[in-house]
Amino acid sequence: MSILPRQLNGVNMTQSENNVMENNGAGEFQGLRAVVTGGASGIGRAVAERLQSEGCRVAILDLDISGVGAEFFAARCDVSDAESVTSAVRGAVEEFGGLDIVINNAGIGAQGTVEENSDEEWRRVFEVNVYGVVRVTRSALPYLRLSKHAAVVNTCSVAADVGLPRRALYSSTKGAVLALTRAMAADHLGEGIRVNCVNPGTADTPWVQRLLGQAADPQQELAALSARQPHRRLVTAGEIAGAISYLASPLSGSTTGIALNVDGGLVGLRLPQGPA
Repeated sequence: MSILPRQLNGVNMTQSENNVMENNGAGEFQGLRAVVTGGASGIGRAVAERLQSEGCRVAILDLDISGVGAEFFAARCDVSDAESVTSAVRGAVEEFGGLDIVINNAGIGAQGTVEENSDEEWRRVFEVNVYGVVRVTRSALPYLRLSKHAAVVNTCSVAADVGLPRRALYSSTKGAVLALTRAMAADHLGEGIRVNCVNPGTADTPWVQRLLGQAADPQQELAALSARQPHRRLVTAGEIAGAISYLASPLSGSTTGIALNVDGGLVGLRLPQGPA
C-alpha cells in the first residue's frame, strides 16, 4: 500500500489519514464506537452529543440514565464498583460489536483544606475520580486493542497544575489522573492506544451550579469564580467537549500523553493585574 502523501486543501496527508477521511465521510467519527462515563449530564452529555453528531455510536454510562434519549445506548454504571463497570462496558461492546473510544469523564468534586475532609471522604472521591478511571480503562483495554483508532481521553482539571484554595482533596485526585494519563500513554503506545486528558478551568457544570445554589450570595460567588479565569467567565461544557473530541479523533493519531488546557489562559498566561 502506498504511503506517499497527497494534497488536501494544500496540506500533505498520509495514506492512513486519507483512509480516515474517506471512511468517515459523514463525520470524522463515522463507524466508531465510544463509551462516555458520567455522560448523562454536564460535560459528559456535551461530549456524547458531539461525538454522536459526528457519526459515532455512543454508550452513556452513568448512575442515573433516566433522562438519556434513545439515540444513545445507556447503561447504569457506578465507576466505584468494579462489577458494575465490567457489566456496563461489556453491555456497550455487545451492543456495538466493539469499542474504539473511552471518555473517562465521571467525577465528583470536593471542597476543603487537607484537615477539613474525613478519611471516608478522601476514599470516596479517590474511588470515583481515580480508581474509576482505572476500572473503566482496564475493562475496555481488551476491546481497544482490537481497534485501529483506539483512544482514551480523561477529564482532568487545571487543579492538577495550579494550587487552588480549599481544593486539597479534589486537586490530589486530579494530580493523580494527570500522572496516570501519562503513564497509560507510555504503557499502551505500542498497542496503538492513545491516552490523553483535558484540563478544564472552572466550568459551568452541575456541580458548580450546586455550589452557587448553596452560596449566601450566588451572584457574588459567580463573579468570584469568573474573575479567577483570565477571560473573565466560566468555561462552557461545549468548549470542553470540543477539546475532548479533538483528542479522541482519528485525525489526532500522533497526539498522545498530553494534557490540553481549556481554561481561558489560567495555567499558561501571566497577565497584568487590574480591573476586568
